[in-house]
Amino acid sequence: MMQVKLIRYTPEPDKTVAMSARLCYSPIGAAQLEEKISDEQAAKLVRKLGQMGHASTFEHVSFTFAIEGVSRVLTHQLVRHRIASYSQQSQRYVKEHDFETIMPPTIAARPEAKAQFEALCKEIQELYNEWTEAGVLPEDARYILPNAAETKIVVTMNARSLLHFFELRCCTRAQWEIRALANKMLEEVKLVAPVLFENAGPTCVTQGVCHEGAMSCGRLAQILAAKQQKK
Repeated sequence: MMQVKLIRYTPEPDKTVAMSARLCYSPIGAAQLEEKISDEQAAKLVRKLGQMGHASTFEHVSFTFAIEGVSRVLTHQLVRHRIASYSQQSQRYVKEHDFETIMPPTIAARPEAKAQFEALCKEIQELYNEWTEAGVLPEDARYILPNAAETKIVVTMNARSLLHFFELRCCTRAQWEIRALANKMLEEVKLVAPVLFENAGPTCVTQGVCHEGAMSCGRLAQILAAKQQKK
């Protein structure tokens, strides 16, 4: 089961972003600004920065997540997000004698496919164990491990990178597992930085724009139609 926990983050992230922005136009230093800015002023400025697209100051706050119960399929997608730091459980140093697997819902819903999936993973497990017991190094035996193998990873992103991540991965066009991860991460950061992430999510929801073109899921059309009905 996927587990996502926010384990570290910049203290007072909303206020930190606001203070950083005000410093650009203030003759006084950051320490004095920190004393002078209120929560209400910080929230107002952060919202203004977001609306204007001035997100460079968002990079001054970072968030670190401990993530478990995800597949290697997911982490291969995750590390494509460039401005981030990753520390993943090693299949070279951590022996996989009893590896867990992540089963896609469309396979789990089909009894025959589910049985084949489980049988194949069991066969891989038995061969992996046989090889390592015979002296094959784990770093070589891991070559047969499936993408479905469960893994753990620690991820750190700044707020600007996270907002971009949420735009792409909370979209219904995103692959199901990384979409679930993005939604859980968004829930976590909203608890500690509610203003920074109050409008985070897919662009159809936050901006009224869809960049998927012909591949659009149709959600934007539904959102626009609902707005028209309210008028």
